[in-house]
Amino acid sequence: MALNPRHTEKTSTGFDANVAAALSYLVGFVTGIIFLLVEKDNKFVRFHAMQSTLVFIGIIAVDILLQMVPILGALVVIFIVIPVSAFLWLLLMYKAYQGDEYKLPLVGQMAADRT
Repeated sequence: MALNPRHTEKTSTGFDANVAAALSYLVGFVTGIIFLLVEKDNKFVRFHAMQSTLVFIGIIAVDILLQMVPILGALVVIFIVIPVSAFLWLLLMYKAYQGDEYKLPLVGQMAADRT
């Protein structure tokens, strides 16, 4: 699949748009917030940065809530939340690098509305 030329152009961060979008997922919501603050113009990068922020803050919130449930909560985190979040992390980085504005259900539309 060829990249959309719009996503290989340089952004205000100096990165190609697809690279900046993928990097917005690198350290979860931290890099998402960083790219939201430094990238003012590129809607593609801002979308991925916002989606990263929303997804990973949501995962952390679910993790915290589940940790309040003795034993069962920890098991759900270990066997479901961690593998699902690792899969999402890799999928979203890959899709962003490919130049795809991949929207997760609920969070993707929220990110699109806020950029």
